Amino acid sequence: MKGSVDLIVGLGNPGPEYQFTRHNMGFMVVEALREKYRGRWVVMPSHSMHAKVSVAKNELTLLCPLTYMNNSGKAVKDVVGWLELEPSQILVIHDDLDLAMGRLKLVSGGGSGGHRGVSSVLDALGTNQVPRLKVGIGRPRFSEDVVDYVLSPFGEDELPLLEQVIQKATYSCELLVLEGLPKAMSIINSLKSMSKGGTS
Repeated sequence: MKGSVDLIVGLGNPGPEYQFTRHNMGFMVVEALREKYRGRWVVMPSHSMHAKVSVAKNELTLLCPLTYMNNSGKAVKDVVGWLELEPSQILVIHDDLDLAMGRLKLVSGGGSGGHRGVSSVLDALGTNQVPRLKVGIGRPRFSEDVVDYVLSPFGEDELPLLEQVIQKATYSCELLVLEGLPKAMSIINSLKSMSKGGTS
């Protein structure tokens, strides 16, 4: 496999009340990949659900931890051990407050940026050298509490843009698998952001 990524993890919170919240962006992208490649979710004893898919003959495991965001690392570590993977073979997808809605950033490592789900994964794996796809959700306007903001659903006026963002993120995952991390980073991180009216 050229991209050497074998496990794609989406971070989020389980349950219908969180399904379309900003903090569940990772879940949404992984679900879009599962649907596109016709994978089937299987709930695992390690408090997660996984699906096997094939992207251009590259066999991948998609994973959504069911531990709630702040404890995501336990589920990820269990599955990484089960699959006998190195951290470099994982892609973690998560929301990012510091990127505007419509922006994506693929990174090869680095700190959590205050994202507790990411912190949990990095702590559990004992390294910050884990490839991650950051999906921008922007910061709250006015004086809205950050926790309330990330746990709130997207507004009706944001849904068309949300659909575009998810499509762009799934494309980014495919690009990583097919072309490898350095080339994927070069392409994805140079893509223009999107606005409600399209690209900007």
